[in-house]
Amino acid sequence: MKKSQKIPQQPAPAELQSLHQLFQAGNMQQAESIAESMLKKYPKAPSLLNVIGLCQQHQGKLSQAASSFKKLLTVDPGIAEVHFNLAILLTQLDKVKDAVASYRKAIKLKPDMTSAHFNLGTLLQSQGFLSESAKYYRKAVSLDSDFFQAQVNLGAVLQQQGLLEEAEQCYRKNLSLHPNARAHFNLGTVLYGLGQHEAACEAFRNSLTLDPSFADAWNSLGEIQRDYGEMDKAILSYKKALEIDPDHNRAKYNMGEYLCLADHFEDAISYFEASQFADSQERALQCLYKTRQFDLFKQRFDSLIAKQKHTTVLLGTLSTHYATNFGQKNHYPFCDNPMDFVLQTPIDELIDKDNPLLEELVHDITHLAIAERQQSRLYYGNQSAGNLLLRSEASFQSLATLIIKKVKNYRKHFSGSQNGLIKEFPKNIEFTSSWYIRMKQGGHLTSHIHEEGWISGCVYLKLPDRMNGHEGSFAYSTDGDDYPRLNNDFPSQIVDVNVGDLVLFPSSLFHHTIPFSSDQERFCVAFDIKPAIT
Repeated sequence: MKKSQKIPQQPAPAELQSLHQLFQAGNMQQAESIAESMLKKYPKAPSLLNVIGLCQQHQGKLSQAASSFKKLLTVDPGIAEVHFNLAILLTQLDKVKDAVASYRKAIKLKPDMTSAHFNLGTLLQSQGFLSESAKYYRKAVSLDSDFFQAQVNLGAVLQQQGLLEEAEQCYRKNLSLHPNARAHFNLGTVLYGLGQHEAACEAFRNSLTLDPSFADAWNSLGEIQRDYGEMDKAILSYKKALEIDPDHNRAKYNMGEYLCLADHFEDAISYFEASQFADSQERALQCLYKTRQFDLFKQRFDSLIAKQKHTTVLLGTLSTHYATNFGQKNHYPFCDNPMDFVLQTPIDELIDKDNPLLEELVHDITHLAIAERQQSRLYYGNQSAGNLLLRSEASFQSLATLIIKKVKNYRKHFSGSQNGLIKEFPKNIEFTSSWYIRMKQGGHLTSHIHEEGWISGCVYLKLPDRMNGHEGSFAYSTDGDDYPRLNNDFPSQIVDVNVGDLVLFPSSLFHHTIPFSSDQERFCVAFDIKPAIT
């Protein structure tokens, strides 16, 4: 027979009542002092240890409070609320792993503790564990269907995972619970990702109706106007965002990008240098390079790579081009010889005549209501908006699965390389962006790189007959996009693609499409892939 656990001696109710009155009145220091004094008589009284911990917590004595709660849990480990309070303190003390463990114990003891599920979800989200984070947000919502902040956070996690349609449902639910400018804005962001530009535009305008000083909404509205090719309107929206928030990094970045595309590189530099968004510092370097300020470029390039990890696509492009221009060794280790990392491979399921996937893809691209966007480098063609391979249609989901398999094989193919492109590429991947391109007679893309990717690719679904030479083919080089060229040492290659082919290449590599004269259409699906958030 088990020996019964000895119950710790407790203070009398009257003693605790006076102590609680001090606590309720906000006399934390006095309450802590009295409780500490009483603890000498009752050294293992959970009630006293709890009061001491709470008093210390309210006074900002975080480490001491955590110690008090830990002592309490050695006496009685079965109090869910104490594990919960300890988890909050551990989070504030930046002891994330311990905080997660404490939240898990609280939930095990009290599975219906909504706030514990929510807080654990938030903590896991901050650490990048999105799938597990979503699980706890879902539980919080299931326990309290009106918990709008849990709906918002769940939507954000799903959106980060590329589960856009599920994220849309969360945001719409949140909008019904708590209609405000932020709720409309959140919905607009996911609609934009789904390529539903008109609906996204309406959501952003609804947001601005409720809050005309919402800088993020002005900037996002400008991005949609940019995609429609309405640059004058887009610039006004960016400027409005900056008028409201002069430190709005993304609006400054967008202004810099516009000026860069308009060849106003000197003006663009100041916007990029003032922005802390994405690859703004690399963009500023690109402007210096394009304006032939080579000495200043090299000085700032060396300074930048000394501070950060060597895995930036645009720096890889600039480094390779500079090294070739000046006959130097390329010391930037991201991908020092990108020409060696182009791989043409067939997707068997698109070639197999008994497999309907190719026909389904062409049909869906032709007939589905998929929004399109303006692309300044595309001539005689159309490009889809949104992230095509994250759509729910079976054809796009099947193609995405096949591409991911091929990308993993690509990594294995080059596994012996010491380049950062391969060494730093993780097993889990995601589509940063994906889109279809439909070209008509004369169609082509001018030379460019994909700054937002890591590995880029293109799947060919429909090709025109080649009337002459390499018409409609994929061409690549270490030179392009009107970069200043000081010699003729830049290599170039052409890939004559076939229907069903996939071409994978470093996103830092310049590439373009050779114009074709046939009156037949050319269909392809292009994409960027980068290391995924787990």
